[in-house]
Amino acid sequence: MAISRGHRFPVEFDEAFPQGLVMVGEVSPDNEYQSREDRAAGRPARQRVDEITGKRQWKVAVTDPSEPNAKRASFEVTLLADVQPVPTTGEVLPGMRPVELEGLTAEPRVAGNGEFKYQSYVFRASGFKAVNAGGGRGKSQSGPAESAKAA
Repeated sequence: MAISRGHRFPVEFDEAFPQGLVMVGEVSPDNEYQSREDRAAGRPARQRVDEITGKRQWKVAVTDPSEPNAKRASFEVTLLADVQPVPTTGEVLPGMRPVELEGLTAEPRVAGNGEFKYQSYVFRASGFKAVNAGGGRGKSQSGPAESAKAA
């Protein structure tokens, strides 16, 4: 039995990101491409909807402190939820906060160009978990994104 293309593997947050993640910036809607003509006509931007779960897609930029390659340390995670997920932690520096994701899935893909290709992943999550101020992991807090299914 073959695994179909686009399969999303559930993964524990601590396995994928042993040193955690640092969110950079804010959570924003993942909007579909809007042409110049659409903008000029005043058509509103449409938010993408995940074809598997039917949930709205949100995006957030994160940095993985355990990634040794600086070019691969920062990437975007797609959050799948009906309403905009809100981080449960405060900022440690302006615009930066430690986060832990719940409902995390990884979809393998090939990244890079030409002969410089490498294995990469598309990460999706259903929301944020609480992270203790001391750097340890906290237990999940209920919120609007908690019931979203990412797999």
